[in-house]
Amino acid sequence: MKQRITLIVALLLLSIKVFPTDIVVHDPVMIQQNGTYYLFTTGWGVSVWSSPDMKNWSRAKPVFDEAPQWAVEAVDGFKGHIWAPDIAFYNGQYYLYYSISAFGKNTSCIGLATNKTLNPEDPDFEWVDHGNIIQSYPGKTNWNAIDPNLIVAEDGTPYLSFGSFWDGLKLVKLKADAKSVAEDLSQIPTIASRKKSPDEPNPPSVDDNPVDAGGNAIEAPFIFKKGDYYYLFASIDYCCKGVKSTYKMIVGRAKSIPGPYLDKEGNSLATGGGSILLQGDQNWYGVGHNSTYTFNDKDYLVFHGYDAHDEGKPKLIIKTLAWDKDGWPFVDE
Repeated sequence: MKQRITLIVALLLLSIKVFPTDIVVHDPVMIQQNGTYYLFTTGWGVSVWSSPDMKNWSRAKPVFDEAPQWAVEAVDGFKGHIWAPDIAFYNGQYYLYYSISAFGKNTSCIGLATNKTLNPEDPDFEWVDHGNIIQSYPGKTNWNAIDPNLIVAEDGTPYLSFGSFWDGLKLVKLKADAKSVAEDLSQIPTIASRKKSPDEPNPPSVDDNPVDAGGNAIEAPFIFKKGDYYYLFASIDYCCKGVKSTYKMIVGRAKSIPGPYLDKEGNSLATGGGSILLQGDQNWYGVGHNSTYTFNDKDYLVFHGYDAHDEGKPKLIIKTLAWDKDGWPFVDE
């Protein structure tokens, strides 16, 4: 009996090792295919995880075995560490937008890869890279081409929101195949910012933060349709600082994808508005870079937080999202 118990304990420990529930991730996005959940996160070649239940995760092969050559040429010093992906099923395929950048600079690009399936055992499984979709340039574009998110209007028009610091979060209409932009990038609107007026200069950086990025601490847009509204989620303040992280999430909503997005008080997110959805507490120094989904008729908020009980390491967090009588989201524990 003792040997049997020892064997059971050993198997349980092995299962914990193989299927970690406490995984270290940044910028998680998720999708479901045939009962399996797939998680894509910042990492070398884009990190990938899979799970049957959103609780037990196994590491999969990254999207890219090596850095895309176009990205190496576009961003000096890029080695293959890819940021902030976005995954969506569109036009009969899985679309993975991803971010190429130099930290603290807007020497950045948004790329796109597609796949017919997410199941690596399927013979049709193959990531096809479509290269550079959007690029930002220091001293030329007052925005940063990272943190993409695809949203499709009811008439089928695809849009991509993106952005981090500089002037704030931007929105661009895409062509029907969602593989290139359909608008003049010099004219695209700012849909969210911490600045009180679009005429204000970018605020200066604070503390030891990158000077070029400035102090307009907003990033990671995610637009989610619920009922009559499009909800714009975004992250404000500072990620990536471990125990000093101050990340938090805000939300606003609009009747159409272009906006304007207003918070609970009627303030525009484009001029500093935004209702706090979630922020750090005794368990998490900061929480943010969320994505939002409906799986099996239930809404979820997927994000990372800096663990106050584990040296501020960034961990995957999945919460149920509920809605109050006025149609505003809140985290349902």
